[in-house]
Amino acid sequence: EASQVLALASTAVRNAALGAGARALRARCGDILAANATDMKAAQAAGSGPAMLDRLRLDTARIEAMAAGAEAIAALPDPIGAVIAEWTRPNGLRIQRVRVPLGVIGIIYESRPNVTCDAGALCLKSGNAAILRGGSESHHSSQAIHACLVEGLRAAGLPDACIQLVPTTDRAAVGYMLGAMTECIDVIVPRGGKSLISRVQQR
Repeated sequence: EASQVLALASTAVRNAALGAGARALRARCGDILAANATDMKAAQAAGSGPAMLDRLRLDTARIEAMAAGAEAIAALPDPIGAVIAEWTRPNGLRIQRVRVPLGVIGIIYESRPNVTCDAGALCLKSGNAAILRGGSESHHSSQAIHACLVEGLRAAGLPDACIQLVPTTDRAAVGYMLGAMTECIDVIVPRGGKSLISRVQQR
């Protein structure tokens, strides 16, 4: 339902949601850092290596980069309605190939919490509803970032469900997205290691 509303939303409305989301990221920086500290503590207790901890760690500079990234996406030309090819048939019929939203995009990614912002913002700009499933290690961070994106949606008068975050860390959620939700999700995008990509391809 949210994807249908978003597909018809104007460029100005979608850009307004991105701008408000960016402002919320800056305003809620403390909340995001507190949530990230919870994730970092759990990852350290679990014995995660330095590379994993670096991917997971957020600081004020990384949060500012997320906010700036959302604003940069808002500044991009609107892809919806762009004519990418056109031709005229011998009988005079003019045909155009026009970019339109895909619908609902499921994005499965691993431990980088900034992907929550990047993926949600890109889907919003292109008029697609998003269902985000981040890594369990970054769950609290992703929830805090997602709350900012939802604040942006509300400020622009768009449904909260335009950008959804899977609320569980249970690994079964990935299988559910790949199997039971095939009639709800139009495209699945994996962002992670070979095993994740292979799992999505096999489904």
